[in-house]
Amino acid sequence: MSIRDLDDLLAEGVSGRRVLVRADLNVPLDKQTGDITDDGRIRAVLPTLSALVQAGAKVVVCSHLGRPKGAPDPQFSLRPVAGRLGELLGAPVHFAEDTVGDSARSTVAELADGQVALLENLRFNKGETSKDDAERGAFADQLAGLGDAYVDDAFGAVHRKHASVHDVPARLPHVAGRLVLREVEVLSKLTGEPERPYVVVLGGSKVSDKLAVIEALLPTVDRLLIGGGMCFTFLKAQGHEVGTSLLEEEMVETCGNLLERAPGKIMLPVDVVAADAFAPDAAHDTVPADGIPSHRLGLDIGPETVAGFAAVLSQAKTIFWNGPMGVFEMAAFANGTRGVAEAITKADAFSVVGGGDSAAAVRALGLDESSFGHISTGGGASLEYLEGKTLPGIAALEN
Repeated sequence: MSIRDLDDLLAEGVSGRRVLVRADLNVPLDKQTGDITDDGRIRAVLPTLSALVQAGAKVVVCSHLGRPKGAPDPQFSLRPVAGRLGELLGAPVHFAEDTVGDSARSTVAELADGQVALLENLRFNKGETSKDDAERGAFADQLAGLGDAYVDDAFGAVHRKHASVHDVPARLPHVAGRLVLREVEVLSKLTGEPERPYVVVLGGSKVSDKLAVIEALLPTVDRLLIGGGMCFTFLKAQGHEVGTSLLEEEMVETCGNLLERAPGKIMLPVDVVAADAFAPDAAHDTVPADGIPSHRLGLDIGPETVAGFAAVLSQAKTIFWNGPMGVFEMAAFANGTRGVAEAITKADAFSVVGGGDSAAAVRALGLDESSFGHISTGGGASLEYLEGKTLPGIAALEN
């Protein structure tokens, strides 16, 4: 991969230069208080920002948060992120009230060497996500005007053809940040010649969201373990009753075909935790996967399944995990995700957690992040990389 990295930029010298850093600061916020509930993505960009600060750059950070509709929306402001970023850097972060307007230009102009500014949410501007090349390019022109060089350290956004990811690199000298470089290096190990046995664990709610990666991985993995809401469509394909569990009827035939194509390779739950309702205090029991009562829905994999998955994982040398095994946000239905995660940490294997809800689960359940080989910051991006897709942000850095 012919991408210049942060060390190349630092070697050229950045003291006194404005360096525009695309970060992924799309952190979850408490709906009531507005407080950050998981600062993992902020921490992930610290190595790149700290290196630039120490080298005397004027660091201009930009990011999106949530999905505003192309106009300012207070609930998606990055202001809380500026405060937390400043705490982690140990120095105030100057906050611009807009992205490319008067506040952004004046905030950047007033930066001293080694100082950091954070621009307001990129998606407050329609041009950021526009599918119209001219509209997106016009916004990229304004954004690029705030920097003398560009660093992409937002792996969670590299699969998007957005102005700050795809178009700005064409307008400035550009390099990959520490995080993006690490992500690509790690995922390349999985698409190259992974040490075997190679075991993939997939969860989450929908088969349709993971179908492309299943198709891509099935020929190359040794075992594919499936949990989460998506397992019920596979169980239905085997002819089992799934009650009121999450089900994609239109995917049942596809799941059946996948099972036929790879006999013995796909491992499904043998028991599930079935509840009366989707609620943290709902009455629930562990039942066989082929015996879910018609009035109940599965909200987690059961202990026998955890033990079976753990036995397979204990023999693995390479592991990729994407998607929780159940509704881990509710304590009663978190044991499956916890059990599988703990089994991964105990395996003598190179393990990759594929971002998104899996990474959130690791932190929410209080698991030791350092016991995993790598925790990706980009769920969608990591899956598309494994599918073999061209990622617009990576392609822009290669040009």
